[in-house]
Amino acid sequence: MQKILIIEDDMKIATYLHDYIEKYGYEARITEKFNDVMEEFQAYKPDLVLLDINLPRFDGFYWCLKIRQLSTCPVIFISARTGDMDQVRALENGGDDYITKPFHPEIVMAKIRSQLRRAYGEYASQTERVIEQKGLKLFPERLELHYNSYTIDLSKKEADLIESLLDRYPRVAGREDLLEKLWDDQSFVDDNTLNVNITRVRKKFKELGIENAVDTVRGVGYRLNVTW
Repeated sequence: MQKILIIEDDMKIATYLHDYIEKYGYEARITEKFNDVMEEFQAYKPDLVLLDINLPRFDGFYWCLKIRQLSTCPVIFISARTGDMDQVRALENGGDDYITKPFHPEIVMAKIRSQLRRAYGEYASQTERVIEQKGLKLFPERLELHYNSYTIDLSKKEADLIESLLDRYPRVAGREDLLEKLWDDQSFVDDNTLNVNITRVRKKFKELGIENAVDTVRGVGYRLNVTW
């Protein structure tokens, strides 16, 4: 039975989600320790997380980053915040989807099922993939990038971007293609969001000692430079 962790400090909403999710045959747990969410996350080992933004002590953006350091399990934000930048921040910090309150429970269940299929079901890769160019090895499922004897950890968005650049090499990866891969719904994605993530990818390459790894093709997109 797949397990869903609900990180929501409004107990009325959390209980409502818990009961509705279990009605559909999933196991659900409501977080009680908001001072150390990761302790409960590691103990429960959920297959998916429902995460509010406004939480005691640290917000949902913080906890999503912490989760991404340990796991690639789907994270769906559920928040009363409706601003575009809140949704962008949620996705940039490792979230997979975003639902605004008030919500219809069937929408929540549809998104839960979709993310579980993508992560573990019919759409998930059954064997570990390795994508390689010129000695550079990306392990998308591990969120790791290897070069020579060095290994660095990646966020989910960084891994997705690097995968796209490797897949398209030596061709240009178009901006629209990259946005589509990274975000299911592009309607609220700011133009600078992709630029910010490309900057982070370039920093990751520099950590491996690779300079100028990503070229900007003005007006088109980005291309991997494997002249190292």
